[in-house]
Formats: sequence, C-alpha cells, structure tokens
Amino acid sequence: MIGRLQQPWVQRMVRAALAAGLSWQVALLLPPMLSEYAYYAPLGAVIAVSPTIADSASAAWRSLAAILVGFALAVVVFEVTRAVPNALTIALIVALAIVVEQWRSLFREQASWVSFAAVLMLTVGTSDPAEYALRYAGLTLLGAVIGVLVTTALFPPLQLTTAVERIARTRETLAAHLETIAVALRNGQLPAPHEWEEQGEALDAALDQMRRAETQVERARRANPRANRWQGTAGSIRAQSRALDRVAVLVDDLTTLVVEFQPHRRGLDRVDDGTGWVLADALEGLAGVVRLPFHDAADSPDDRDAAIATAVSASNRLTALLRSSEIADDEGFFALGAVTVGMHRSLQTLEAHVRFPAAA
Repeated sequence: MIGRLQQPWVQRMVRAALAAGLSWQVALLLPPMLSEYAYYAPLGAVIAVSPTIADSASAAWRSLAAILVGFALAVVVFEVTRAVPNALTIALIVALAIVVEQWRSLFREQASWVSFAAVLMLTVGTSDPAEYALRYAGLTLLGAVIGVLVTTALFPPLQLTTAVERIARTRETLAAHLETIAVALRNGQLPAPHEWEEQGEALDAALDQMRRAETQVERARRANPRANRWQGTAGSIRAQSRALDRVAVLVDDLTTLVVEFQPHRRGLDRVDDGTGWVLADALEGLAGVVRLPFHDAADSPDDRDAAIATAVSASNRLTALLRSSEIADDEGFFALGAVTVGMHRSLQTLEAHVRFPAAA
C-alpha cells in the first residue's frame, strides 16, 4: 500500500480528488450569485493539481490568464460583429483565439484555454459578460488556490520514486548494451552498423526518460517544504543521472568504433590473437560497475569493489596490449586506442576507484 502511494499518478489522484471536493464545499458557502455555479471551483482545482508545486502554481495563474483573455476576446469580437451572422462571429473568435494561443511564453501548456473560454463566453455569457466572467474566473481561481494549497500540504511531490526507477532502468539497459557487444566479440558475430543503431534505440529511450525524470525532480524542489529533508536523495539522483548521461555518450562512441572498425580483426591480431577477448572482458567489466552505483560499506570490500577491480584489471590489460603493439598505422589500432581511452574515462566518471589495493 505504501509503495502504491509513492506512485506519482496515485498521489496526483488523491490530491486532485481532495482539492475538488474541498473547492466544491467552499464554493457552496459563497453568496448565491456564486454558489449557484459552484461546479466551476472543482475545475480550477483539477487544473492546478500538477506533478510539482511549481507546476501547480504556474498552471493556476496561466490558466486563469488564458481564460480571462479568451473572455475579453469573445466580448470584443461579439460587440464589433453584431451585424454579421453568428457563424462568422464564432469563426472569427476561434481564429483570433488560436492566434493569441501562440503566445507560448505566457500561456505555455494552458494556451488552449483561450479558445475554450472564448467559445464558452460567446455561447452562454454574452447576456452579462462581466457577471459571467466573475463567476467562472472567480470560482476557477478559488479552486486553483485550493489545488495549490493541497499540493503543498499533502505529500508535496518530489518525484523521487520515478527518478530512481528511471535511473535503475537506464543502468540495466546500459549494462546490457555493453554485454551484448562483449558476447558478440567472443562469438565473432558483430552486427552491421545500421543493425546496431536499431539496437541502441532502447538505450536512447531509457536515457530520455531518465533525463526527464531528473529534470522533474529539480522542478519539484522549488517552493517545496520537503526539499531540505530529501536534499541528499535529490542530489544523488542528479549526480547519478548526469554521470550515466556522460558514460552513455562515451559508451556510444566506443561501441560504434568497435562495430564499425572491428579492431580485433585488424592488424592487432598479429600482436595478440586474443584482442577480441581482452576487449570483451573490458566491456563486461564496465557493465558490472554500471550496475552497482554504491558501496555497501565504507570500511570493508563489497560487490562494487569486486566489480571495480575486475573492470580496472581488464582495462589495464587492454592498455598493455596497445602499449606492446608495434603497429602504429593501422586503422584498427587507432580505433582500439580510442576505445581504451573511452573505457578509462567511463570508469573515472563512475568514480570507479580501487579502495583496497592488494598488498605488494
């Protein structure tokens, strides 16, 4: 049950339902002129309940601004075109409203409220525009304020759960990406470059989702009373996300070099017939570090230490292979050199340092 409540959509459902109910009850307490239209208040509440407090406040005032602009546009056009057929008036209002909606710097995602409010005013509010605007916009504002307050008071979201899940999924996808190339190297069946690009789509999708989740966490920290409490977790999410992003770029470069130039099949094999296996070991070692972001303990070796030791050892063997080679003009040699540099940079980005070196 607790795990379910941590899901963003469940939290939004609870907040929206509570805000809608509260806004309805509050609207019923207002004078009859307004309470008769109490159903507008829940609309404003639902509009304002967004994934973050910053988004809730932004959605509230931008929606209200769009509604008022739509109302004003409809009234002005209606008064000016009284002598023309209603169909032409409606067409003109909608056309102008859509033009106004292009002011994205002001309305953003709430831009569509301009045309909606304009048509609404034309169909039901032209008999007394001022009174209708007061009822609709006023009650919508009331609901929006309640929506923002509920979002702030009721487990204000930091979107941490989603971000942690996205990072874990990206780690697994990136590690699997490396292991796929390692297995192909050992089997001698690397895919063609265009086939490998298709296989990389899953990694690209995971990276995009991770970046969006990390950005959402940063937005959720604004004006959030829980931000200080979860500052460490949010900071860790940011650091992990950005490190994985950098490593993914390096991995994409090195795997592309392996697939396109296949250095293990070039002149280097005259130096060491096991070049492909050494390269495969290095890629698998990096995959092991990618999967284990944290140490279990500060004062004793753990699984991450073992993964780091394996990856560093494999990378060092790859470096030694390059240093011992007398082939300096082969295309595969330069490609493997770039791959080796990418391996070491990836390990540095992941802070893969040997904590407990073996005694001499």
